[in-house]
Amino acid sequence: MSRHHTIPATPENMVWGYFEAGQTPVLEVESGDTVTLSSWPAGGMEAMPADIPLLPEHRAALEGLPRLGAHFITGPVRVRGAMPGDVLQVDILSHDFPTDWGFISILPLLGALPAEFTDYETVHPRLDRAAGEWVMPWGSRVKAEPFFGILATTPPPEWGRQPSPPPRAFGGNMDNKALKPGTTLYLPVFVEGAGFCAGDGHGAQGDGEVCITAVETALTGSFRLTIRRDFALRGPFAEDAENLIAIGLDEDLDDAAAAAVRQMVEQVVARSGLSRNHAYMLCSVAGDLRVTQIVDGVKGCHMVLPKRVLPPPGAAG
Repeated sequence: MSRHHTIPATPENMVWGYFEAGQTPVLEVESGDTVTLSSWPAGGMEAMPADIPLLPEHRAALEGLPRLGAHFITGPVRVRGAMPGDVLQVDILSHDFPTDWGFISILPLLGALPAEFTDYETVHPRLDRAAGEWVMPWGSRVKAEPFFGILATTPPPEWGRQPSPPPRAFGGNMDNKALKPGTTLYLPVFVEGAGFCAGDGHGAQGDGEVCITAVETALTGSFRLTIRRDFALRGPFAEDAENLIAIGLDEDLDDAAAAAVRQMVEQVVARSGLSRNHAYMLCSVAGDLRVTQIVDGVKGCHMVLPKRVLPPPGAAG
């Protein structure tokens, strides 16, 4: 019978700014168990609002953890029995906001237009919980759509310490707003136990994340972690009740787009029995290719394809 586990949002359960094989797991679970964890917004004290007291656990992380990058990352969680070559199925169950504020920044040398935006600024939108909206300082209201920018397994040991901003084959800082409650994410496993972790809470984000930040905020999430051995993956892939979501990552945006298309073709062939040609055609007429983000060094594209357009199993000839 599956069990539920909660990881306290305390400094000993997180790192600041990196992924690395060999970290001591903060929790060990069985396949099929559920886990609730929290993470603090990216950035240091300079991004925090001056007029709102920080939660004690957040302040403890800011003051107690070595700052080796941008993002607070909670984990890793060891899933008993997971081995390299497996796939970790991450069912994203629920998200909640521990606080009512976030921040948005324009920062030096970052974003889509760094040479044009040099009047650096940080603002602090407030959460209207009743309306489910973020209220911008200038009055605009944006729907609250929480998700974790970082969802990952542990990278291969031979890669060494990996900085948190660029996403990789293990997932990481994908900043993909489609990875929300109701979505299932699949991640390749590179180390024994998988080493699941999450961080970089976002309250709202547009595709592209063009100025470098979303609404960066504290976030609590619950996940079901299940080992899969009935298929293999080279990189992250996702689906929800209605859509397949292929994920492409590369420093070149064209190559990221090609990777997303290639992965979707592979998934359509595997799930429907269509030929590669016919799967490619189906992606062209029914798939939506979107820019996930262009600001994390390694860029992201994702393709969304409705499951309803797939032929029934065995119908393809």
